[in-house]
Amino acid sequence: VQLQASGGGLVQAGGSLRLSCAASRRTFRNNGMGWFRQAPGKEREFIAGINWNGGNTYYADSVKGRFTISRDNAKDTVYLQMNSLSPEDTAVYYCAASRFAYSSSDSANYNYWGQGTLVTVSS
Repeated sequence: VQLQASGGGLVQAGGSLRLSCAASRRTFRNNGMGWFRQAPGKEREFIAGINWNGGNTYYADSVKGRFTISRDNAKDTVYLQMNSLSPEDTAVYYCAASRFAYSSSDSANYNYWGQGTLVTVSS
């Protein structure tokens, strides 16, 4: 495993969770990173991205203002702080490393994927 996502769980609507994505066996400090999610019966969607040094971040409209992506390159870890969660945020969340120094909403630009962590938001 080269990317390990963690931090998912069950939370009530309006609550918060912080997901982590830790690298192992290799570093992704020079790579853009992204978070994607896949809800039951839906396609995987991009939700947040960050470039290699954290200087630029990008969000899907559905999470803008509620989610924050960040990274700690000293720890080779990327985070996704999720606030004001709603049942529509229920999904398996995946972190991924871009082929490039910047992130992208296109999943084809990512060549390393974590195993996913389940987030369930109850109403």
